[in-house]
Amino acid sequence: MKNEITRRDFLNGTQVAIGASLLSPWSEIFGAVGSEFELGPDYYPPALTGLRGSHDGSWETMHARVSGKTWSSSKHEEAYDLVVVGAGISGLSAAYFFNKANPGARILILDNHDDFGGHAKRNEFGINGQTRIGYGGTESIDTPSSYSDVAKGLLTDVGIEVEKFYEAYDQDLYSSLGLSKGIVFDQETYGEQKLVVGYNKIPWEEFAAQTPMNEQAKADLVRLWTDERDYMPGVSFEEKKAILDKTSYYDFLKNYAKVDQQVLEMFRRWGMSFWCVGIDEIPATSVQSYDGGMPGLNHTLQRVGYRGDEPYIFHFPDGNASVARLIVRAMLPEAVPGSTMEDVVTSRVNYAMLDRSGAPVRIRLNSTVVNAVHSKDTSAVDVTFVHHGNAHTVRGKKCIMACYNSAIPYLCPELPQEQVDGLKYNVKIPLTYTKVLVPNWRPFVELGLDFVYYTNDFFKQVELDYPVSLGEYKFNYSPDDPMVLHMCHVHHSPDIQGPDQWREGRRRLLGTPFSVFEDHVRDQLDQALSGAGFDAERDIHAITVNRWPHGYAYSPDLIWEPDWPNEESKPWVIGRQPYGHITIANSDAGAAANTNSAISHGYRAVQEALRS
Repeated sequence: MKNEITRRDFLNGTQVAIGASLLSPWSEIFGAVGSEFELGPDYYPPALTGLRGSHDGSWETMHARVSGKTWSSSKHEEAYDLVVVGAGISGLSAAYFFNKANPGARILILDNHDDFGGHAKRNEFGINGQTRIGYGGTESIDTPSSYSDVAKGLLTDVGIEVEKFYEAYDQDLYSSLGLSKGIVFDQETYGEQKLVVGYNKIPWEEFAAQTPMNEQAKADLVRLWTDERDYMPGVSFEEKKAILDKTSYYDFLKNYAKVDQQVLEMFRRWGMSFWCVGIDEIPATSVQSYDGGMPGLNHTLQRVGYRGDEPYIFHFPDGNASVARLIVRAMLPEAVPGSTMEDVVTSRVNYAMLDRSGAPVRIRLNSTVVNAVHSKDTSAVDVTFVHHGNAHTVRGKKCIMACYNSAIPYLCPELPQEQVDGLKYNVKIPLTYTKVLVPNWRPFVELGLDFVYYTNDFFKQVELDYPVSLGEYKFNYSPDDPMVLHMCHVHHSPDIQGPDQWREGRRRLLGTPFSVFEDHVRDQLDQALSGAGFDAERDIHAITVNRWPHGYAYSPDLIWEPDWPNEESKPWVIGRQPYGHITIANSDAGAAANTNSAISHGYRAVQEALRS
């Protein structure tokens, strides 16, 4: 049965102009090659700077589809055992598991971007004859001990030994240099723009005295961090937890700890890079595990262990882009030379080997799927995609949708309404990871900084790169060597509640040109570092903005989420049910923005496909 779905359902309120041309720009950048799908020998997206992530050329076709445009092609041109829609970690994992269960199976993976990996994106920069690597999205294997057995098994299969990160990641480097977090207090709230260094390092009385906060706020900040006080005396642990699960951290600080408004404003955007909402929508119980713990709760509600409390060190220099590369290597060894988790960091992917005629597994980039329906006899699925403006149809005995949930109803018009509603529930969360190449990080050392938090500015933070050395790639330990800085932007709408703020953020993100990001990078780095001689005009060598209008998977652990009676009633569980020969994989399917979810649901989708 076909369902009517409005353009607003998909874009979640995004209003953007769709250009007349849907031609991917990369054919112009890299030059024409032999066949339509072939990639030239110089094709290498990680080296591109500017506006990346959901880059121009990757989103226009799908937005045109949502607006009602349709494409037709002749009968299917190619046949496969499995067609996977989406070459992120979930789609690649699904292809890997299917290939493992069916050696020799013909698999085609389609993706609208110019690179594989989805949000696990790699950024490369050249400076002084060096190549420096950054992560443009998924940054780490977060707490691998909490991964499902399936996800742990895949990491092992592709050669990842997580224990090696204990040696690769220098956990003591920045602290040994005396570095710590600093805060840039904004002038509008505090009457003065001021950088204060030493957060959670120097005595709290000393830190508070340096801030431009009023006297009451200073005293309240010190009290939050130093008093061993139960702000809910006489209430049992179980009652406290039930109350604080439904009480925002903002309301806890305001109504229980009773702190000054300036303290509330200091922390309001603290978790924007993780939850992408202010503390007025984050349950008080959630912040106890974030950023080493937030103040005021330790003696009110005893902290429960957080997934084994492993250190946050399981990080490749390019984040989980190396995980994606290792999965591709397992299926297409010619495309990713090497044999270890160390050498994948410096391997140059041969993109020309991703989509070779006759190969059992093929990855076809710059290809936006616009339709996936069962054949007339329902024995297979016909998948239509647009590549460089031309429509093509392939047939798969099975089809796994590993794109994000809200796109699936537009691509699979046969789905029942209940499933469509479940898929639409998960509003994707927009954000950007911006990487900035500087010739050295000496100003950070002179100021005693490894991380700067801005109380109210465009970018929430700037921080030094993770100190990781793997194989031939060595972290630049000298402060006089180049550094790739990380800055995170998430639009904050204090007057909008619930998922509507992410819809508004998406509208703004898609309408923000690169020049605006560049201006804010320059201004905010000068704010924090000019006192040590940093000059943005002189010292910024390159900027890459990884734009993700449909970024993190939906988070169901925020203050507005209802208590679902059981697992089966959760919308994302309803949405991920198999339909004929179509099954659904992605991190959205688990409502969890992490690699564990992506891999685990890739596996589930394959098992469902095999059973169908």
